[in-house]
Amino acid sequence: MTAILGGGQGTRLFPLTRDRAKPAVPLAGKFRLIDVPISNSLQAGIERIFVLTQFSSASLHRHIAQTYRFDAFSHGFVNILAAEQSVTSSDWYQGTADAVRQNLSRLEEMAVRDILILSGDQLYLMDLRGFVENHRRSEADLTIAVKPVPASEASSLGIMRIDRSGRIVEFVEKPRDPQVIGRLTLDAATIADLGLEAEPGMLLASMGIYAFRTAALSEILTASAADDFGKEVIPEAIEGSRVYAWVHTGYWKDIGTISAFHEANLDLAKTLPELDLYSEEFPIYTHPRFLPPCKVNHCQVSESILADGSILTAQRVHRSVIGIRSVLEEGSVVEESIVMGATSFRRDGTSDVPVGIGRGCRLRRAIIDLDARIGDGSLLLNEAGVENLDGENYFIREGIIVVPRRASIPPGTVI
Repeated sequence: MTAILGGGQGTRLFPLTRDRAKPAVPLAGKFRLIDVPISNSLQAGIERIFVLTQFSSASLHRHIAQTYRFDAFSHGFVNILAAEQSVTSSDWYQGTADAVRQNLSRLEEMAVRDILILSGDQLYLMDLRGFVENHRRSEADLTIAVKPVPASEASSLGIMRIDRSGRIVEFVEKPRDPQVIGRLTLDAATIADLGLEAEPGMLLASMGIYAFRTAALSEILTASAADDFGKEVIPEAIEGSRVYAWVHTGYWKDIGTISAFHEANLDLAKTLPELDLYSEEFPIYTHPRFLPPCKVNHCQVSESILADGSILTAQRVHRSVIGIRSVLEEGSVVEESIVMGATSFRRDGTSDVPVGIGRGCRLRRAIIDLDARIGDGSLLLNEAGVENLDGENYFIREGIIVVPRRASIPPGTVI
């Protein structure tokens, strides 16, 4: 069984999370972030899945209801567990561990041996079946999926030290002290002994992906009032429980910020991306929309993803992701940008500016959310190099221009 953490308010992904929960944010032209952990679970034969969420979850509910339907002869389901008042609690989820604790009775009702806990805002393809088998083989109470990372990333991740058996003997959340980082750093001998695909000087970081023995999860959360797995629960569990690491060697990216989201999408548009969307063994599932193919009337396209139903009459699209039902009008140039597209082919409405990218527009390092309207001749380039700004119908975050969902940029606007 899988429990997917839907995340908090998603403030670092604002304005993409202004009207939706973080797991419902569109990804790679046609998917949603939540499709990634659900697809990984289904590929491992895990068909009983809970999604724990609490903020702006209407679109997430709708997507899951429209996408993941199991037949009458299956015990599978994907259910939302939203924060709610109960006899035992009247609070919002206070953290990752508290979210699981507040739903512990429902998880235990499934009477399963192990519970996978996944994050709803990461991009990866993982052999979860092998992960669980390793967890059981080592007789662990808790197994954490880990990945070697350079020292420069240590301050933003949970870093650990393991012994020769793979058991975690030390865990530090987001270390900044150079001495602590040095103590946790992998040396050549450790790398060789453990057979890791890593370079000396790297560290082992938690991916926020856990396999708990159900009884151990109950014991740990009942005995502790801690709210967060990384900061509190895991360091405490190491003292009295069997906590092991499992090394993931493939692509993995935490999509917690606008810049990380932008980079992850553009990574998928590379000629040879690290994460293979075309794998027949590990497909990512999503809502079947039955849209027509992408149509290119006239456009020079390179290193880009073009989703179903999009119509391109632009001048050039380079290193970009063009989402479902996107319309790019004549003479427009889109570079290093994400155009999420539209929820309908209808382009009329109350605004004089049609949905899509108008004539003669130029976009560079921009994110255009669903149903946004970019008027003719608009230049979204941020040539001044502004890092952060709240404008009228647009935002700049980490140097990236973001036009929110259903926002309208008047013709001739220069940003």
